[in-house]
Amino acid sequence: MAKAFPVAPEIAVSQWFNTKVPLTLEALRGRPVLLHAFQMLCPGCVAHGTPQTERAHRLFRDTDLQVIGLHTVFEHHAAMTPVSLEAFIHEYRLSFPIGVDQPGKASPMPVSMERFQMRGTPTSILIGRDGTIRHHGFGQSDDMSLGAMIAQALAETI
Repeated sequence: MAKAFPVAPEIAVSQWFNTKVPLTLEALRGRPVLLHAFQMLCPGCVAHGTPQTERAHRLFRDTDLQVIGLHTVFEHHAAMTPVSLEAFIHEYRLSFPIGVDQPGKASPMPVSMERFQMRGTPTSILIGRDGTIRHHGFGQSDDMSLGAMIAQALAETI
């Protein structure tokens, strides 16, 4: 029997960078999505997660993979504003679309972070063409493993 995967919840974004139109997982159904949650003051994100995501974005640019960054701030809020994020994106030459996770109202955790039950950053989530979560990884992901999962998601049909 095939393994059942949970359907990905929708992301909640208050502001976008590197895209002219807001992105939604619902609108992207039918395409695999690599969602990378990060904070610009997270050492693992800066050293590994965002560079890896940029490499995936560039490597798979001729496919229908949609790479999305999600700046999900759960600490040091005053230092990680959208203005600071814009400078970070420029300095690190990030070219994939990046959304700012909506702040939580009833919780200190941002909305998307809570919906996806993330434990922290960096978090990589791979969503299949059918909208289900194929991989939900916290911390550093191996390049080869992530690349293989992306290739498998690209090969899937609905």
